[in-house]
Amino acid sequence: MTNVACSAPYTLTMELTHRCPLRCLYCSNPTELIRQENELSLDHWISIVDQAARLSVVQANLTGGEPLAYAGLTAIVRRLRERDIYSNLITSGIGLSDTVLQELIECGLESIQMSLQSANKKTAELIAGWNAQEQKLKALKLATQTKIPVALNVVLHKHNIGEVAELIELAESMNVKRLELASTQFYGFAMVNMEHLLPTREQMEEGLAVYDLKKKQLAGKMQLSWVIGDYLESSPKPCMGGWASQHIVVSADGTAYPCLAANAINTLSFPSTKEHSLKWIWEESPAFNAFRGYEWMVEPCRSCEFREKDFGGCRCQAFLLTGDARQADPVCKLSPHHHVVEEKIAAANAYPIGPLVHRQFS
Repeated sequence: MTNVACSAPYTLTMELTHRCPLRCLYCSNPTELIRQENELSLDHWISIVDQAARLSVVQANLTGGEPLAYAGLTAIVRRLRERDIYSNLITSGIGLSDTVLQELIECGLESIQMSLQSANKKTAELIAGWNAQEQKLKALKLATQTKIPVALNVVLHKHNIGEVAELIELAESMNVKRLELASTQFYGFAMVNMEHLLPTREQMEEGLAVYDLKKKQLAGKMQLSWVIGDYLESSPKPCMGGWASQHIVVSADGTAYPCLAANAINTLSFPSTKEHSLKWIWEESPAFNAFRGYEWMVEPCRSCEFREKDFGGCRCQAFLLTGDARQADPVCKLSPHHHVVEEKIAAANAYPIGPLVHRQFS
């Protein structure tokens, strides 16, 4: 389709590496991981930062895999500061020593988001495939003792959704100022373990009731947020505020996407930063323009009164569940494919189905 006018991207997400010490059941990275020998060089990442600054990008998320495994991390943080782009490190905490942390802060790191699998050591090991709980809590303590903001993210699923009170209390005891409880979203590798991870609606509602109570009790002390899983929502979420409207993701091999899950759409050819500038990718590339505006929509989205609110839902989810990224997100009750979501919920409620599969990097 022809180019649709778009504003500048607000956020750049830099997937520095897919290497990670954890083997999480819910990993959102693609099934096929990028190997170290195919990762971008430091010089290339520096060039991407410079291009992002010219595009007026406001903030950058440094993620992976585990971004601490990328040797050029501190140099990238320094360049982001030089270019006046806010830097946020998204990390498991593995490898975050006091020395590393202080060096990153001195280079200009402005915030950290850390992950935790569970409030319970055994459950954390079950999910991560490795006994990393003590290391993660130690890293979290180091981070909360600094002056930069620290957010804690816990991915919720069938195995830990009953721990909402314990997770909030743990975050409070660690002096965390922002806690995000985010339900597993089924993209990438997470699809493999969907039956093991998707909670029942009753489990979700019980957890949400505890959350609501704790949020009232901690008002003014800790910022709490809850992200309900797509499959249990009553209506689809807007696709990243609209396809390619706010976000640009550069993967470890230089491929650019409009969101973290878009690589699942194999009917699109996504551009590489090795061949094109970020400006061309954002403004001109066919992949980034594929679902901007409304011309691409099919029914019922094309004539739906909510199309300007939800943009037809998630394009990646539509593709994963129907094979056609133009279709209405099957989460929507108006979608002709809504039965697919209902069938997956029924399958998850029949758990256990098959063995747990941990992420492998080989």
